[in-house]
Amino acid sequence: MADKPHESAWARSMSTKEQLGVIKRLFKFAAPYKWFFIGSIILSAVISAVNVFLPWLLQIYMDRYLRTSQASLAIMWMFAGLYLLGMITKAIFQFWQNYTSTMGAEYMLENVRRRLFNNLHAKGMRYFDQTPGGSILSRLMNDTMTFANFWALFNTLVLALFAVISSFIAMYVTDVTVALWTLVLVPFLAFTIWYYQRFSSRVYRRMRERLSELNTKLAEAITGITVIQEFRQERRTATNFEKTNAAYYGTRRAMIRTNSLLLSPIINLFYALGTVIVLSLFGIRGLHEVVAAGVIYAFITYLNNFYSPMSNMMDNLSDFQNGMVAGSRVLRILDDQTLAPQQHPVADAKITRGKIEFRHVTFAYDAEHPVLRDVSFVAEPGQTVALVGQTGSGKTSTINVLMRFYEFQGGQVLIDDRDIRDYPAAELRAKMGLVLQEPQLFYGDIQTNIRMFNPAISDEQVQRAAQFVQADEFIEQLPQGYATPVLERGTEYSAGQRQLITFARTVVTDPKILILDEATANVDTETETMIQTGLDRIQENRTTIAIAHRLSTIQNADLILVLNQGKIVERGTNDDLMQQHGYYYDMIQLQNSAHVE
Repeated sequence: MADKPHESAWARSMSTKEQLGVIKRLFKFAAPYKWFFIGSIILSAVISAVNVFLPWLLQIYMDRYLRTSQASLAIMWMFAGLYLLGMITKAIFQFWQNYTSTMGAEYMLENVRRRLFNNLHAKGMRYFDQTPGGSILSRLMNDTMTFANFWALFNTLVLALFAVISSFIAMYVTDVTVALWTLVLVPFLAFTIWYYQRFSSRVYRRMRERLSELNTKLAEAITGITVIQEFRQERRTATNFEKTNAAYYGTRRAMIRTNSLLLSPIINLFYALGTVIVLSLFGIRGLHEVVAAGVIYAFITYLNNFYSPMSNMMDNLSDFQNGMVAGSRVLRILDDQTLAPQQHPVADAKITRGKIEFRHVTFAYDAEHPVLRDVSFVAEPGQTVALVGQTGSGKTSTINVLMRFYEFQGGQVLIDDRDIRDYPAAELRAKMGLVLQEPQLFYGDIQTNIRMFNPAISDEQVQRAAQFVQADEFIEQLPQGYATPVLERGTEYSAGQRQLITFARTVVTDPKILILDEATANVDTETETMIQTGLDRIQENRTTIAIAHRLSTIQNADLILVLNQGKIVERGTNDDLMQQHGYYYDMIQLQNSAHVE
């Protein structure tokens, strides 16, 4: 019963209208590479013509020469040569048809992934708050990969269409009556395809969702492996993963049962029934007149050409359903309007001084429950403003608003006395430096992590930045210096070393505004002293907004704002606030008593 709400969203079949909508949009992705697909269609028509020509050639040889005993050695070699030439021609066209179709699909796949990746980076932080990382990864990799399989079906469908039309025309020209009788099975075949398409979409929806859940579990287990082992949660994690994996296995098994029954076996059955009809009709006719063997051979071959592509198409129809479901999931990301806050840039808007002002700012993550209420303060150029308060008081939310990660609902945020929305996003990012509590390093080396892959930043600038924050002391002791590799998240370096690298990364861009989010929270006292020296140097001639739980690190701030439940309840210098004996005083006393204990 617990899974029922979840199933209701994905268990239903995709309607024909939904599928046509997905197909229409998938064709738009393929539009830039249309000549690959047009070439594939033309080549499919040529292959169908060759498939009609080859049986007709053997029919002529059998009925005109073998049956009448007029086949000489020269005629035999001529027909053998023509047949061989036809097979070689067919093989060449099949190669180019498959190549053009497959390359068109690969180009389209690359285009979709690029657009999806760019779209994800244009979304606001709220989207990532609400969507698990494993689910996003599944859609970006697994679901988009299914598009290539979808185009494989399109390729097969085109081949099947030409094969069916050309084979029926050939049968009609060969014998009208028998050809029309073969159409008796077509309504049953159409019903089978319709039923499979409708039923299997439900199965594939469940399967894709289960795969997304499986990827989410994997991502969580891998990234949180340290905590899992520390708290001995291996068994619980394995049990949860096993449940999700078993659910995915169940949907896969349902898919296999469906495909095993309704794909190739049913088409082969129709082909067998069609062969029985053809042989029966020619057999009845043979009781009264002579039926040429070449005609029977050609007709059976045309019938095989009629059903064989359908068998391939039905085999790929599972990929079609997979592609439909995967396509709808990918399009949901592209259609999601949780975009990053929009700027309305003014041409001459430049941050030159770094003055920050909040005027009666109200902000809520869900637009209903405010986490900032009527927040107002001014940080003059070069000043340090510290934000303190209990967890959930609104400190990080203030930073999120200032960094334009989220849109605020009321009030105004000004930088250099100009509305923050007037600045281009690139100007804000260039002039605002953010140092997080958890330093994030990327694959590469120390040098590229400091310049953040910006080729405009020289090696000399990188080294000066490292020296400025005193990171050069440990970097130059490493075997390869600034070229020392950085592996996943930089776990081979200490927390203090990683933080110093992020300091250098921030200062190398020379920002006017510095934002510190608990920059020394996760380091020991000795390392904190070294980092604090680096911080003091970074903050020179820069406006700084700092969040701190260790109140000793912000006692020299020009302005301290004490937040409680989204409101500024106290403001002033350290000395002013201590004299008030209010929230700030209580927090200091609490930390001092905890330190003494």
